[in-house]
Parts: sequence; C-alpha cells; structure tokens
Amino acid sequence: MDSLFHKYGRLLVLIGGLAACLSAQADPISALQLLREGGCGGILPPARLLRHITSLDRAAEQWANGRSLGSAAQLSGYESESTAGLHIKGPESATLQLIKKSDCRTATNPSFRDVGLYQRGAESWLVLGSVYVAPATAKAAPASAKVAPASTQAPLQATRALQLVNEVRARGARCGDRSFGPAPPVRLSQTLGGVAFGHADDMAKHNYFEHEDLTGRSPADRVRAVGYQEKLVGENIAYGPKSAEEVVQGWLDSPGHCENIMDPRFAEMGIAYAAGQASRRGLFWVQLLVAPKA
Repeated sequence: MDSLFHKYGRLLVLIGGLAACLSAQADPISALQLLREGGCGGILPPARLLRHITSLDRAAEQWANGRSLGSAAQLSGYESESTAGLHIKGPESATLQLIKKSDCRTATNPSFRDVGLYQRGAESWLVLGSVYVAPATAKAAPASAKVAPASTQAPLQATRALQLVNEVRARGARCGDRSFGPAPPVRLSQTLGGVAFGHADDMAKHNYFEHEDLTGRSPADRVRAVGYQEKLVGENIAYGPKSAEEVVQGWLDSPGHCENIMDPRFAEMGIAYAAGQASRRGLFWVQLLVAPKA
C-alpha cells in the first residue's frame, strides 16, 4: 500500500507538471522563458531568464502600432543598449512553436536581460532588450573590459565587417525561415561609407534610431544625394554593438537584416559608426548594401 501511494503521488506530480508546461506554452513570455532555459530545444546554449519590464510592454505596443522598434523603445522610456522584436500570430496552443520558428537565435540571445509583451487578438509582439549602463567614473575599467573602438579604428572595423559579410555570403546562410545559397562577394565603397557615417552621426547627435532621417530622406535618397547611381539600396542599422564582429552577428541573427546581407543583387557596401551623446552613449551603426546601375 505504501509503494502504491508513492507511485500515485508521482503520477499527480507528472500530470501537474504537464499542465503547467501546456499553460506556459500558451503565454508568450513563459514560452520564451522555456525556450531560453532549454536552449531552444537544445540547439543553442541555455540563456538566463528575462525580467518582465513595463516600459518594454509600452514599447511592444508602440511597435505593434507601426513605429520602428528603436523608436518604440526610446518613446517607452527604456534606455536600451540593444533591442530585438519577435512578432507571432497564431493559436495560443502553438505559442511556443511559433516563437521557436520565428527566430530561435534572438529568443535565446544571452545579451538580452528584459522583455515586454503586447497582445491583440491572435497576435503577440515581444520586445527583448538590454538596458544601457553608463560606465563608472569612480574607478578605471579593468584592462580586459570590452571598450568601443575609437574613430581612428573605423577603417579597420569596416574592413573586418566586409570580411565577415563576404565569409557568410560565400557559404550561404539561413535567415529565419529562408535559406540563402552562396552569393558573390561585395566590395567596400568609400562613397557609401561616407553616406553611412553621415546617417550614423546624425542619429548619434540627435538621439533617434530610424532608417528615415529627420528631414524625411530614405537610405536611397541619401545615396542619390551624393551622386551615386543605384538600382537597389538596403540598409541595416544597430545601436550598442562595440565591434564589427558583434554588429554583423547581431544582423545575421535577425531574419530581415540577414536577408539584406545575403541578397545576391547587392555588389557594394558601406559601413560606419558614430558614438552617441547624452543618455545614449553607445555606438550607432549603419550598413548600406547597394546594387549600382551598370
């Protein structure tokens, strides 16, 4: 009788655990936490759980209402070093699988610390972020600390970014649900680098994060303004990364940015960064990918 009791008790625990798991899968934040804890089903390293932050709930709502993710985070009052978004649509019972299918690398990115959620009908918008922490002034940073590159290192960073981009284009990549075969290498353009720096510097000086600048010009408009003849223009932007390796990997982990990098139509690239001011002291990065007119 005693052994039967222990077996029955164990069965109750198992049933209770299954019910909790099914319930968690229906809640986007709980499902996201499960994916982080399990490394997205064991295909990636486990990541620490996220804090649910109200300001990122507001950012998720702003994003759902049509604002860019960077602008939404800024308007919410969340001082982000970096942000990423996951937008899913489908039945509650499939929440975990929808997030997993959307972007496992973003979902389990260990650099993110916080999360916010907005839901409307069958759609959910999740915003992941890591808050910007100003460097301490009371004591010097340890020699091993990761520091942002000086402006004098910009040519080296651009060359390194070009190398990383061409390496992934040479081998092909998977961007979210899309697979891309090998693509021809792109070459570095000083003209496009200048255009990229102009936009990075403008965002840094005026504390905004958008593809469209404050005068309403698009990336293609800015490229044409310097006399460059283009057929197609793509732009990736980022805020926070401290090296070419970090920014390129971040773009590759985001399906839309990754697709820009892997697009075989692009032949030239410009990339630049500028240091932010006031509360946003991180680096603003801009990458231009262009198909020039023949």
